[in-house]
Amino acid sequence: MKNIFYLVVLGLMLAACREPFPALPATPTPTPTATPTPTPTPETPENFTVAFIGDQGLGSDSQAVLQLIEDEGADMVLHQGDFSYNDDPDTWDQQINDILGDSFPYFASIGNHDEAAWSGYQQKLQTRLDKISGASCSGDLGVQAACTYQGIFFILSGVGTMGSGHEDYITTQLAQTDKIWRICSWHKNQRFMQVGDKTNEVGWTAYDNCRLGGAIIATAHEHSYSRTYLMSNIENQTVVSTSSTLTLDAGQTFVFVSGLGGNSIRAQNDSLAANPWWASVYTSTQNANFGALFCIFNYQGTENTAHCYFKDIDGSTPDTFDLISNL
Repeated sequence: MKNIFYLVVLGLMLAACREPFPALPATPTPTPTATPTPTPTPETPENFTVAFIGDQGLGSDSQAVLQLIEDEGADMVLHQGDFSYNDDPDTWDQQINDILGDSFPYFASIGNHDEAAWSGYQQKLQTRLDKISGASCSGDLGVQAACTYQGIFFILSGVGTMGSGHEDYITTQLAQTDKIWRICSWHKNQRFMQVGDKTNEVGWTAYDNCRLGGAIIATAHEHSYSRTYLMSNIENQTVVSTSSTLTLDAGQTFVFVSGLGGNSIRAQNDSLAANPWWASVYTSTQNANFGALFCIFNYQGTENTAHCYFKDIDGSTPDTFDLISNL
């Protein structure tokens, strides 16, 4: 009987072994976590402010404009020529140092009143450039140079004042940059691109080559402030739009004269000031005072926008406009 019992038990055990074990629950395959694409850091810092001036001189009015630039929190100056008016690079440079500091990002193009002492002025600009972290310029500084600073590309040109081959240089340099903010800076004018009594001293090719590259055209020479509407042909003064928001692109830009840096203020030529391409005119006829044009790039964190305004040392703002870069 015992043997039969053991055989029965053994049979039951073998039968149990033949029963399939319950399947273990499958381990779920983990869902891959998407790696977020980092947002590129804008080349131009948020609210990066550039002050544009020309025709400066030495003395209290010039110093007041520099103080305005400091008070507005500008990060950089682009000076469109005519520095001290008395061939004095040392005093001119010291005037800037006293208010903005000796390493403040200050870039300039030659003006007709700078020619006699240009080697001294250029050395001051080079010494300053060497102290500006992240700034790079190639070429003949202040005469035929291409520079980049904080994502802004700008050409410092002596067209109409010193040197040759400027028009081709402008075209070549603009074709090589991928920056969305581009500026052509020089001193002199064409008669229809100012509202005083200046004559044709630059030629239209330089203007239109900058336009084709989508570059803002910054000038001085006439001691007043004026700005065009958005234009698709500068030689023919073809206006694209009269909006206060200007969309820059290859083939369309605007021109301004910012010549109220401190030396003197002149009246308008009424017939020139009445031309329909002018968005803003500010001269002694409008009781202008000295001041600067300020443009705030990467405005409020939108990389391809800028907010610009001309402000004088009394706090008046006769011109305000916005920019969008489609470059």
